Amino acid sequence: MIAVYVLFAIFGLCIGSFLNVVIYRLPNGMSLSQPPSHCTKCDYRLRWYDNIPVLSYLFLGGKCRKCKEKISFRYPAVEILCSALYLVCALLFYKKSEVYAVICALALSVLICVFFIDLEHMYIPDRFQVILLALGVAAIFFDGVAWWEHLLGSAVGGGLFLLVYLGAIVVMKKEGLGFGDVKLAFVTGLLLGWKKIFLAIIVASISGCIVIIPKSRKKNGQKEFPFAPYIAVGVAVALLVGEYIIKWYLGLMGI
Repeated sequence: MIAVYVLFAIFGLCIGSFLNVVIYRLPNGMSLSQPPSHCTKCDYRLRWYDNIPVLSYLFLGGKCRKCKEKISFRYPAVEILCSALYLVCALLFYKKSEVYAVICALALSVLICVFFIDLEHMYIPDRFQVILLALGVAAIFFDGVAWWEHLLGSAVGGGLFLLVYLGAIVVMKKEGLGFGDVKLAFVTGLLLGWKKIFLAIIVASISGCIVIIPKSRKKNGQKEFPFAPYIAVGVAVALLVGEYIIKWYLGLMGI
């Protein structure tokens, strides 16, 4: 099993490197394959030894080999985060179902992209919604949860966010929530099931309030803030440890 965990961690590093390409290129309408990896300032074409996850960043001191332009710390951070999440998926789910472990790892990869793209560009590419929808359908067959719980989770997640979306339009005469967030709640609800999507929404709401409210006060409520990053965090928490949190809470309630 140790070999499996190591492989998941290494594979996560490699996927994280690819996610950096997606996060940068997709919102800018660029091809994911062309041109090859290069410095965005001097166009220096990266060699294979400049593209080793994390290590290349450390060896180069966080700067371009040619022009010495600073490389964003986001690049190694995404690689390390993806590797860590893949390892956690292997530790938590591989013995239960190898396929489900892969499904969770892939879902978390998509959520990393959603987090950073929405944080910077305030939109969620529909292709991510489609991928999460497909992973949600696949999860029905491998996570041991009844199929109707997944469908109910989709209805709960999408339904609650749709109510908020429509309610804001009726009351405030403007969108209080992006429709991309509604779709994200719908597809992740299918992935998680109704119990875990409730937990995901709670985590997203609490984390979002902690970060957004102070910022909103500084901007006098005139600036819009992305909410998908907090949904992504909530879904990740629910996906990985939601079962333990729910059991702990129900135990406190004596249920």
